[in-house]
Amino acid sequence: MARNDYPRPQFVRDSWLNLNGEWEFEFDDDDDGERERWYEGRTLGRTIVVPFCYQSKLSGIGETDFHDIVWYRKKVTLPAEFDGKRTILHFGAVDYEAKVWVNGRLAASHEGGHTPFAADVTDALQAGSNTIVVRAQDYSKDLTLPRGKQYWKEKSASIFYTRTTGIWQTVWMEPVSDIHLGKLRLTPDIDNNEIAVQSSLSGAIGQNDVRLTVTVSFKGEIVAEDEIRVRGTEAYRSIRLDDRHDLAARRFWTPANPNLYDAEFTLLVNGQTVDQVQSYFGMRKISVDNGNICLNNRPYRMKMVLDQGYFPDGILTPPSDEAIRRDVELTKEMGFNGARKHQKVEDPRYLYWCDKLGLLLWGEMANAYHYSPRYVRRITQEWQEVVERDYNHPCVVAWVPLNESWGVPNILNDKQQQQHALSLYYLTKSLDPMRPVISNDGWEHVKSDICTIHDYAWQKEVLEQRYSTAHNAVTSLPANTWIYAHGFAYAGEPIHVSEFGGISFRKSDWEGWGYSSAKDDKDFVERLAAVVHPLLASPVVQGFCYTQLTDVEQEINGLLTYDRQPKVPLEWIRAINEGKTPEVEPSAAEASK
Repeated sequence: MARNDYPRPQFVRDSWLNLNGEWEFEFDDDDDGERERWYEGRTLGRTIVVPFCYQSKLSGIGETDFHDIVWYRKKVTLPAEFDGKRTILHFGAVDYEAKVWVNGRLAASHEGGHTPFAADVTDALQAGSNTIVVRAQDYSKDLTLPRGKQYWKEKSASIFYTRTTGIWQTVWMEPVSDIHLGKLRLTPDIDNNEIAVQSSLSGAIGQNDVRLTVTVSFKGEIVAEDEIRVRGTEAYRSIRLDDRHDLAARRFWTPANPNLYDAEFTLLVNGQTVDQVQSYFGMRKISVDNGNICLNNRPYRMKMVLDQGYFPDGILTPPSDEAIRRDVELTKEMGFNGARKHQKVEDPRYLYWCDKLGLLLWGEMANAYHYSPRYVRRITQEWQEVVERDYNHPCVVAWVPLNESWGVPNILNDKQQQQHALSLYYLTKSLDPMRPVISNDGWEHVKSDICTIHDYAWQKEVLEQRYSTAHNAVTSLPANTWIYAHGFAYAGEPIHVSEFGGISFRKSDWEGWGYSSAKDDKDFVERLAAVVHPLLASPVVQGFCYTQLTDVEQEINGLLTYDRQPKVPLEWIRAINEGKTPEVEPSAAEASK
C-alpha cells in the first residue's frame, strides 16, 4: 500500500511526481554507510514501502528493535513535463535527521522529525535514470530530542508508544520555472472583510517585469481579483472581498459551516505565465475578549477530543487519505467540534480535512523530556517550522508548544526553564499574533492566553465543586501539581479543561489501562456523562478536551477501538456532549458483550 494523495493541499500545482512505494532499504547499525559511500551506487539489501517507517506493518518490515541509522535508495526517471524545468525534491517528514544524495551528490540535509524540507536538485540530475539516496538517523534514547509519545525503550508502555524512525510522510518531486512562488501566507481579517496575502518568490528576478495575479472565488463565484507588481523577493497586499455584508457574515468559517474561499495565484514574468498555484482559506477569527474564547467575535464553547494520531499498522502514518477523513468524520459524529492533536505534528492532509469538514484544531509540538541547551535549539528551530507550515489553515485555533512540563521538568521553580517557556510563548506570538498560545498545557503555566487544566477526577460531585468558581478551578491541584509556576498567577484567562475522562472500556482484543474503568455499556455511558456534564454546567469552564478518541496500543481509554470501531453508538456520545444522558437498558449492555 502506498500513499497517493497530494501532500501539500494548501499549495497545489498540477504537475508532480509521487515517490512513495517500494524503495531499497538497509539498517546501518555500525554507521558504515557514509564512510563506505553507500550514496555512490551501493545496492541496499532490503525493501521498504515508503512513507511507512520500518517499525510499522505497512512498511513491509514491522520490526521494533533499535536501528537508529537507516538508508533508502530509489531510482527515478522523470516524466516529460519536467523537461526544461527546475526540479524540487520534497520530503513531508523524516525522523529525525536526514541527508539526501541525488546521483551521488549531497542535495539536502535537515534536522527535525516532524516538519517538511525540500531541495532544488536540478543540477544533480542526468538524462534517463536518477538515483536518490537518503540516510536517516534517529536518537531513540536521547530524551532531549523532540519525540512526542515515541518511547525510548523497545516495548511501548504506560502513555508511550512505538517509535518512528526515518521517512514517515510523502516523498515527491515537482517541476517549477526559474522564477516561481515559494511560499504563501494568508491572513483573514473578518472585521474588514479582507484577506492579507504575503508571497515569497524563488529565483532571480533581475530586471524582469514580475507580476502576481490573485483570483479569489466562493463556490465558483469570483469575489476578488488583484494584480501585484513584485519588485523584490516578497510581495504583500490586503485584498477586500466583494461580498455583500450580509453574505459575508454567512461565509465565515465555523465547524458547523466550514466555508472556504478558493484562491488562484498566477505568476507572470514579462507577460508570460510561469507558475500557477491553487490554494484556499477560511474567513475565521479566533480571539480572547473580556475573558471569553470567541470564534468570529462570538463566545464559543470548544468541545474537543484528544487525538494521538496513531494507527495500528502505520503507527504515525495514516494508512490512507480515507482513514484520515474518517477520523475527522467520527470526531464530528460524536458531537465534538474540535481535536487536540496530542504530541504530534500531524500530516497536512489531516489539517485539510479539518478545514474542509469543519473541525477546530490545537496545533501541538512533539515534546522532549529533558532540558538542555541542545534541546532548546532543537525545539525552537522545529517549532518555528511547524507554525510556518500550518499558519494558513483555518482549522488551527491555538498553539501548544509545551505540554505538562515535558522538556522543562523543573519549571515550577527553575527560572531558566520558565524563561524558555516564556520565550516559546512570545516567539509563537511573534510568528502568529492572531491565535491564542498555551505556554505549558495542563499545569505550571507561565504566561498563557488560555488557562488549561488536566483533571482525571471521575466523581461528578468532585468536578461540580472544583469548577463551580474560577478560584476553585485555578487553586485546585487535580494532578497534585500547581496550575501556575511560582512567580506567575491567574489573571482572568478563559478556563479550559484540556484533558479529562480517560475512561477505559475494553471492547477489543487489546489489553490495557485507563484512568478509571467501565464494565459494560451502561456503566460506560454513566461514567462518561458524570465527567462531561459538570464541565458543560460549569459557569467558568469554556471548553474541554476528552481523553481520548481511540485506544492506542496499551491504552484502552478511547471512545473508539484502535481500529476505529465505536465502543458504544456514536449518537449516545453526541447526546452526552449535548448535556443529555442516553437511556441504556441493562439488557442492551449484556447484548453488546
